[in-house]
Amino acid sequence: MTFHVVIPARFSASRLPGKPLLDIAGKPMIQHVYERAIETGASSVTVATDDQRIVDVVASFGGECCMTSTEHTSGTDRLSEVIEKKALADDEIVVNLQGDEPLIPPSLIRQVAQGLADHPQASVSTLCERITTAGELFDPHLVKVVRDMNNYAIYFSRAVIPWDRDAFSSTTEMLPEGSEHYRHIGLYGYRCGFLRRYVTWPVSGLEQMESLEQLRVLWNGEKIYVEEAHEHPGHGVDTPRDLAAVRAIILQQQTPVAR
Repeated sequence: MTFHVVIPARFSASRLPGKPLLDIAGKPMIQHVYERAIETGASSVTVATDDQRIVDVVASFGGECCMTSTEHTSGTDRLSEVIEKKALADDEIVVNLQGDEPLIPPSLIRQVAQGLADHPQASVSTLCERITTAGELFDPHLVKVVRDMNNYAIYFSRAVIPWDRDAFSSTTEMLPEGSEHYRHIGLYGYRCGFLRRYVTWPVSGLEQMESLEQLRVLWNGEKIYVEEAHEHPGHGVDTPRDLAAVRAIILQQQTPVAR
């Protein structure tokens, strides 16, 4: 299996301006993410950005960068420009890795690419993880996914899906025994031919309501293969608190164990 990794990275972020360039244990965050991608053995790893400061930093550590339009409204749009500039064939696989995932295990990047390679009827692949607490299940910031018997997505939502009518009529403070609820992990594999179609489609009503880009895929009748992640995806960085936690984790990983 061969695949490519593209890392969309924006300098502007309301909660953490300049997020890709923030220092984590002596390296910019984008370098940590890039190194995780390189460890997968991907055919190419490219940072996609619209900011020269990010281009300069990526070049400083020997990474590949692609300057993209400032008009893009999503990472997927940025991805589509990269595949055109790299002239990737329709059947090639590209993984969209967010630029704020410095702890992402390389095995998960490979897993999402392999999932798509193994399921030719799917246009997109992604991952999920079992929800273990009621707090997670009822958190609207945590996206839930329901799959069919063959692990293709039926729906994604910020709401609780599926809704256990009988159990939740009694309590929403704990998960029902044997509960099968899954959170979505925002790591995607795409076929390049699909991406070329995707960017021509208008935003769907469901996508607007839920603010979930992947619903445009289902609305247009395409299949998303969703596999349970082989390991925990690690801590992403959305807030200053996340940044502090990730810095502590990476510093701990780098500290030699006393003998």
